[in-house]
Parts: sequence; structure tokens; C-alpha cells
Amino acid sequence: MKRIVNGLLVLDKPTGITSRDAVDRVLEWFPRRTKIGHTGTLDPLATGVLVICLGSATRLADYVQAMDKVYRTKIVLGASSDTDDADGTVTPTISAKPQVAIDETSIREAIGGFIGVIAQTPPAYSAVKIDGKRAHDLARRGREVEIAPRPVQIYGITVLGYTWPELDLEIHCGKGTYIRSLARDLGEKLGSGAYVKELRRIRVGPFLAEQGATLDDTPSTVDAKLLPPRTAVAHLPVIEADANSIGQLTHGQPMATPLDCREIAGTEVAIIDDYGALVGVGCVNDKGETWPVKVLVK
Repeated sequence: MKRIVNGLLVLDKPTGITSRDAVDRVLEWFPRRTKIGHTGTLDPLATGVLVICLGSATRLADYVQAMDKVYRTKIVLGASSDTDDADGTVTPTISAKPQVAIDETSIREAIGGFIGVIAQTPPAYSAVKIDGKRAHDLARRGREVEIAPRPVQIYGITVLGYTWPELDLEIHCGKGTYIRSLARDLGEKLGSGAYVKELRRIRVGPFLAEQGATLDDTPSTVDAKLLPPRTAVAHLPVIEADANSIGQLTHGQPMATPLDCREIAGTEVAIIDDYGALVGVGCVNDKGETWPVKVLVK
């Protein structure tokens, strides 16, 4: 019988490879033609949580991408990089303030200006598209790259340690935040320049680095680390559907919503079957109907 894989896998990505490279390696663990996709790129320099969706769970990638994230990073002050990290060409900042002028108090004050919803310009060397082309491709060809700032949410920044010129931070942020951009902008605010030397994503929503597989795992050990699709939408209210209702959803028709769920009209819900498995995601209206948004079963 053909093995069908549907679920989520947390990978602890090593440094030195792209997210695409990591996904290609993961593909070797599963049957050919298994659908697969990752949920948020990590730079080659970065390590940590890369949530990979498999099979029908690839339809839930947007929910994982929208989750909050926690990073730990080591930032170097007193220099800048054309890629905003240690993989680029690093240039000492001639006008960098001496160590004595950039004390921890000054750093904490500067960091305070980055908390909340801020306008952030992604790095020139990033996957952002400009006229249909990736910014990093244009930058590598020597083209001038102009990317418009975009709003991102920074929930908190904690100073873990500081010894000039290295600053260790933990950053809790929302979707689309570039830690390289944060380092660059912090360096500009301090007048010293800065770039990312090390970066590790330790959490994406409920997914932790320590629960992740590594590229040293084998197919048999990875199977035990697969998570059910339902974990991608664990934050949503849950309603149960019988066989008839599931049939309606698969044909694009609404199902009747239990009366006690009508108070959540206008919100999305996770729809499960009698066994607790995720059937899909629906949206409840004020008529007591749940319309399909994403259906995982056929």
C-alpha cells in the first residue's frame, strides 16, 4: 500500500544551507511525489525552527507563517555588512562611537524605539519581490535595490548580554520581521553600524526548536516527530462535523453550525471529524452556517 504522509514536521535547520536545500533533504525521508513546503524562510546563516508542511497540510502553511516568532541573535556593533549579516562584505564603521560611549543603558534606550508596530525596510539581499524578481538576485547583479518599508510587529526585545562589540538579544516578533534589518537599524540609531553574526529561531507559535528533527535523523526516527495537521490551527475554535456535513464541505457547500458556536460568527474555526482529525477550516456566518475555507479531505 502506498504510504501517504500528511502533517507537520519541525526541522532544526543547521547553518550554511538555504531553506530550500533543507526541504530537499527532508524530501528524501518521504515517498516520491509527497507534497512539501516550508513556512517561513531562514537565511543560510540562521539555524532553528523551520516548520515543514507535508501532504494536505501544505494547505495550512499560511496559518503557520502568520504565527509569532522568537529569535536569539548575536549582533556586532562598530561595523556594517552589505547583506546585514556575517555572510556579506563587512566594513568597519569609521565613525563608530568608542565602546565607552555605547553603554548598555544607551542600547536599552535605543531598543525601546523598536517595540510595537514599526516601519521596517527588508534587506536588499532578501527574497522580497521587485517587479517579479527576487531582491537578492537583483542585488547580486549589481542592480540598485529599493524596497518600500512595511509594518512589522515587535512584541519585545530582551538584552541577554553585552560586551563590546557583541550584543546578544532575544526578539519576540510577528510575521515578516527581518532580524537583519533590525540589527542594521539599531546600528544606525546608535551611530555605530551593526550586523548579525549569529541567528537562531527558537520558536514559531507553539513549535519549539528542541522538538525538531535534524538532518542527521532517519526516516524511522522522523516518523515519530511528525505532528498532525490540526497543530497548525490549534489556536482556532473547534467544531465537530459528521459524515454528512463533511460531504457538504468537500463539495463547497456550508454545513450547519452547532447552536453554541454561533456566537463566534465571522471567525474561522477548525473542523474535526469523529476521531478528532482535522477536516478543514471554515468560517462561521451569522446564519449559523460554516462555509469551507480550506478542506483537507476529498
